[in-house]
Amino acid sequence: MINEEIENRAENGLATKEDALQLLKENPFELFGLADRLRKESVGDDVTYVVNRNVYITNMCRGKCNFCSYNQQNGYILTIQEILERVETAYLAGATEICIQGGFLPELKLDFYLDIVRAIKEKYPDISIHGYSPMEINHAARVDGLSLEEAFSKLLEAGLGTLTGTSAEILCERVRNIICPEKITTEEWIDTVTSAHNAGLVTNSTIMYGHVETWEERIDHLLILRDIQQKTGKFTELVPLPFLPYNNKLGEKMIKKGIYGPGGIEDLKFYAIARVLLNKHITNIQASWVKLGNKLAQVALNCGANDLGGTLMEDQITVASGGINGEYLHPEEMQWIIKGIGRRPVRRDTYYRECK
Repeated sequence: MINEEIENRAENGLATKEDALQLLKENPFELFGLADRLRKESVGDDVTYVVNRNVYITNMCRGKCNFCSYNQQNGYILTIQEILERVETAYLAGATEICIQGGFLPELKLDFYLDIVRAIKEKYPDISIHGYSPMEINHAARVDGLSLEEAFSKLLEAGLGTLTGTSAEILCERVRNIICPEKITTEEWIDTVTSAHNAGLVTNSTIMYGHVETWEERIDHLLILRDIQQKTGKFTELVPLPFLPYNNKLGEKMIKKGIYGPGGIEDLKFYAIARVLLNKHITNIQASWVKLGNKLAQVALNCGANDLGGTLMEDQITVASGGINGEYLHPEEMQWIIKGIGRRPVRRDTYYRECK
């Protein structure tokens, strides 16, 4: 039975690390029930989704992260014309959002990122651009001798709608030294995202869990996000990303030990704990169908999540990591998944405004 004091703190947005650790010891279905009640109180019975497209501007990265299955040392960088052709397919499909995915290439300066944004906004002014990682912009700003807020102000002026909350992985130096030792540090990630918020950009937030981190480190990550949100209020959502162990160094070591990433119950427990800790702070939690699969994503919508993510149209990173759930989910199928649990599907834009 869940302690009444813990439940009261969760309802008021005051749940602690100790509360979360205690909840993990309880019957998971009681935890799921608590998270679902908090979800209902926070956002009601609407389940949102967005019609969007991923555009992979490069498949190269110098980051050498041990969890990555996508990175190529000798790959491609799309031209502006090739990017616009991909945006065109999304525009014709009714997309309201383009998500620009890339890699860390130290030779790229801020103008590279600005030129892409300007070209898209010039031809498709109504499409919102959700793009770039904090790591990319942190490096580009340093190369150009700009402060982070100056760099983000330039991107905002060029037409960037929102910055991604990627590069976070697990915000813990012990873990980062194992899985991504060359990536920006926890403090650099916090500083970069906070600077983006201060410049006027909103971002989402992410966590990649299910590898070498502990539950305590996952919880610490969520509390860092909560602390940032209390200061800036500019996180739109949390996107939990379960680790896929295939075709990467980190996963190879895990598989040799008989570990294949998080299981389904563990996924659902994480969604529930995220709702408990982020209640009253970060309203939206996304169940990523491309990572979880349609059926488990549907269940996650009853364990604290309230958003089904985007249509995507392609997801090269997940496929490279062994993902088997496809790269595109038609809006009608999204609506079917949502209606199947008695909830109302709501098509949204990047900022969680309902599309009429």
